[in-house]
Amino acid sequence: MTDSAAIAPAETAAIPKTAFDWRPVALLLALVAAALPAIGGASSWLTLTFAGLAMGLIIFVIASGLTLIFGLMDVLNFGHGLFIAIGAFVATSVMGGMAVFTDQGLGQTLLAVFAAMVVAMAVAAAVGWAFERVVVRPVYGQHLKQILITMGGMIVGEELIKVIWGPLQIALPMPAPLRGAFYLGDAAIEKYRVLAALAGLAVFALLAWTLARTKVGLLIRAGVQDREMVESLGYRIRRLFVGVFVAGSALAGLGGVLWGLYQQSVSPQIGAQVNVLIFIVIIIGGLGSTFGCFVGALLVGLMANYTGFLAPKVALFSNIALMVAILLWRPQGLYPVTNR
Repeated sequence: MTDSAAIAPAETAAIPKTAFDWRPVALLLALVAAALPAIGGASSWLTLTFAGLAMGLIIFVIASGLTLIFGLMDVLNFGHGLFIAIGAFVATSVMGGMAVFTDQGLGQTLLAVFAAMVVAMAVAAAVGWAFERVVVRPVYGQHLKQILITMGGMIVGEELIKVIWGPLQIALPMPAPLRGAFYLGDAAIEKYRVLAALAGLAVFALLAWTLARTKVGLLIRAGVQDREMVESLGYRIRRLFVGVFVAGSALAGLGGVLWGLYQQSVSPQIGAQVNVLIFIVIIIGGLGSTFGCFVGALLVGLMANYTGFLAPKVALFSNIALMVAILLWRPQGLYPVTNR
């Protein structure tokens, strides 16, 4: 009885939880608050803030796949832009084939956009599966070779895109029901940015739920912390790796659709052009951190819109300056993964 009584408190003692770090979120809110007096007008501030948040959520969708891939697989995939380009070009084909529906009302337009997203994700996922088997698998654990071979794979992929869709820029016009804006007083909220923001929030909610509430998410988080231990428990971590790579590629394809509609045109180099922005976001957020990627993407989107309005020339390097400032504050990013 004495031994049981002595052991009981230890068994029932609550496991201490790491306190959530609110400082990066406070930084995001401070940026939004500081922009109001700098911009001067509440309507312009609201317009720019929502535009920046929507842009940040699009960037998050694009970067979240690469964050997952690096977080679990420790793969520096510099060919991630290929899946973005594939998603964007597939969207041009699907939207072009459904053009008769896109001008008949909001419901038909949303159906066409949703169909483009689904097909783009499926094609990008299939290409991602082949890319992992042929290009990435031989160089696991070799970061320098990963950088070189994945960049080479992206160049080859861009040339194949030129063979299929041609080398020229292709228009991806915004469907008529998604043009224009909603007005809150004098503030204009573009309709498409509302759709993009909802898509970005849905992806973030799905990722957060999957990583925190499902067995697959548990295995992913465990694999990030101690890959060998997960394997020793009998789980096929290699198969999980492939699934994560395919899911990350599909998210890049979805991001390509959103980014292509945002730009209203696509080119074979669209993925390479976005690659730098993606790596800035995941470095700011902390390599392998999904929530860090989310906060980092919002910071980048807001900074780009605020500086573009206040000082257009500064906007050209504002995101690099933001990355440098954050790394001086936190060298491992806003929410570093513990084993990085």
